[in-house]
Amino acid sequence: MKKIVSLFAAVCCSLLFVSALPINSFERVFASADPETSAKAAYLAEAGGGQIIYAENENARMPIASMTKIMLLNYVFESIESGELKEDEDIVVSEAAESMGGSQVFLRAGESYKVGDLVKSVIVSSANDSSVCLAERLFGSEAAAVDAMNERCGEWGLANTLFSNVTGLPKPTQYSSAKDVSVMLDKLVSHEGYFGYASIYLDEIAHADGTTTMLTNTNKLVKYYDGCDGGKTGFTSDAGYCLAATAKRGDLRVVGVVIGEADSKTRFKDVSSLFDHAFNNYSRKILFDKEEPIEEKIKVVKGVADQALVVPENDVYAFTKKGEKCEFTFSISLNDSVVAPAVRGDAVGTLTVYKDGAEYKKINVVLAENVDKLTLFGAFDKISSRW
Repeated sequence: MKKIVSLFAAVCCSLLFVSALPINSFERVFASADPETSAKAAYLAEAGGGQIIYAENENARMPIASMTKIMLLNYVFESIESGELKEDEDIVVSEAAESMGGSQVFLRAGESYKVGDLVKSVIVSSANDSSVCLAERLFGSEAAAVDAMNERCGEWGLANTLFSNVTGLPKPTQYSSAKDVSVMLDKLVSHEGYFGYASIYLDEIAHADGTTTMLTNTNKLVKYYDGCDGGKTGFTSDAGYCLAATAKRGDLRVVGVVIGEADSKTRFKDVSSLFDHAFNNYSRKILFDKEEPIEEKIKVVKGVADQALVVPENDVYAFTKKGEKCEFTFSISLNDSVVAPAVRGDAVGTLTVYKDGAEYKKINVVLAENVDKLTLFGAFDKISSRW
């Protein structure tokens, strides 16, 4: 079953399709007048689809300081979403966590803190002690957490990243790249719970003796840049001043990364310039909503219903460069039928999107609902209802 439909004729944009693209298959798309930065490495990409807008020395292996915590936070929010970790859970601080230097919120060994407070202190104030505390809760030890983080690098195709700790404190065997950091932050911002912490500018964490430690967001852009709602700073003498941040205006969310800036002010200025370049030159509009059933239905065999609704597996976006015209079409190819029982999310076909006749994106079409098997009594009822 195949259907080809024209989406737009002479649309004033240049489209690149978004959804589960492999890490290494990004297409570079530059507007005129690329931005300039003072960073040793810089990277700007569309979030969720990975289309590259600007890149400079993006694969160079460099220390990234506290941006290391982005990978740990991915595990934290995955665990919260799965229910393995609860935000109101108490964690007892170990001596190893208490002893961490650098940025910290002065956790005390033997005292307990809520997971939510620890997460907040990592995101807002880059707390090393809280990072180790969370790593130990999730993996049993910081070393085990590092192993998991490096394993994830392999899964995500981050060939220029190697972790030796969860904090980003200097170690000669630890490095990443601007492009890899962008991917890590892109993954992190896919967790909606992250934004409940990332946009906090001022807060505090309480200790058992009644004292508090003030938290001030190290990412100043969440207060001073319109649309910025997340990110992670980093600084060591080896890494220089670093920043990975995200901003959203309209349907377009982007991720910008700079590594090795000379001072803090410059990193914020340069990422702001990257964001300005993206929003001035590009936009993004949804073509297919994963929550909206497509017109075609699939035939059901041995089911209560004769047909079932189907949806794209992921949202499909048009990442647009302003001022160009093109035509977009799509084809839907469904399996002949699905045999009951089947569950929502089962793949039953493909959706292919084309730009000017050339294939841009192919994603699965999946069941939008559970398909229940027809019982013997149900069959009698179904037959009798047709008499």
